[in-house]
Amino acid sequence: MELTKNQNIGELVATDYRTAQVFKNHHIDFCCHGNRSIEEACREKNLDAENVLQELKKAQENTSSGGPDFRSWPLDLLADYVEKKHHRYVEQQIPVLKEYLAKIEQVHGDKHSELEEIQNLFNETAGELSAHMKKEELILFPLIRKLVANKPEEKETAKASVANPIQKMMEEHDTEGARFQKIAELSGNYTPPADACNTYRTAFALLKEFEDDLHEHIHLENNILFPEAMELEKERSKQFA
Repeated sequence: MELTKNQNIGELVATDYRTAQVFKNHHIDFCCHGNRSIEEACREKNLDAENVLQELKKAQENTSSGGPDFRSWPLDLLADYVEKKHHRYVEQQIPVLKEYLAKIEQVHGDKHSELEEIQNLFNETAGELSAHMKKEELILFPLIRKLVANKPEEKETAKASVANPIQKMMEEHDTEGARFQKIAELSGNYTPPADACNTYRTAFALLKEFEDDLHEHIHLENNILFPEAMELEKERSKQFA
């Protein structure tokens, strides 16, 4: 792909995940707000688009693996992957992080008042993201799997539209992206203060890891799974017309 400043950042990362690290380094959101050009994203961050473009080209020249080509995967397999890798990770890490954050807020909260807000924000994420994932697992992903199966006997069921649940899921992604952006700001991009104990440092490291996983999670859905499911639905609707 010949890179230009007009390249859509979400599509770029979907095509070559090696470029994601460049956007991460500059705190450019390629998952929830991937529908922007490189130039637009750089303008918002007061960055030189030409310099970022060169960084992206250098990342593409890296001969190490850029990870799986998710765009080549069948949509039902991609839905399974998101569920088994990212949903399970979230489920496992939420109780761990809640315990760590409660502990450091109790011990260090008098000197670092931001810890209370960080804890409250993460607790909101814990509840809303858990409900969000269940809606995907029980409603949206089964619809996508039926679209892929395309069984004649399930013709009427397959007509159920993925458009509305996808729109709802993307709105909720925006909410979580904004919430974690606030957590990142409050924590100085997960930089523990000089007086931080090991538990404090571990909590911030786990928060950073959680955010990185969330970005990849949302990227796979917003930039690959959801648009391709919408396109597949259009194809199926023509068959059933």
